[in-house]
Amino acid sequence: MTIRGLLYTLPIAVTGWLLTLMSVSLLTDEAPAQVVVFPSESFMQSLPADVAILGSNDISVTLTAPRTSFAASLYRSGARIVLPAGLPGCLPLSR
Repeated sequence: MTIRGLLYTLPIAVTGWLLTLMSVSLLTDEAPAQVVVFPSESFMQSLPADVAILGSNDISVTLTAPRTSFAASLYRSGARIVLPAGLPGCLPLSR
């Protein structure tokens, strides 16, 4: 594989990986927490009272809440990218 081929393949692989993680967070409630990447100030101000902040840094915040469809509610609140956090493996098929 040439360097040019790698430069074409790498962005596609990263995009596919991110879309897979975003799909897992939207389609299942298996993750104990969610990571919001690049949260805006207005998003942080509009968090509901039952949402707990587990950690934060300059580019992300880790949140949890005792509700179903938590990732979808974060998108409705203005999150740009929501990824699952704390999963035991790639596909949590059983408890």
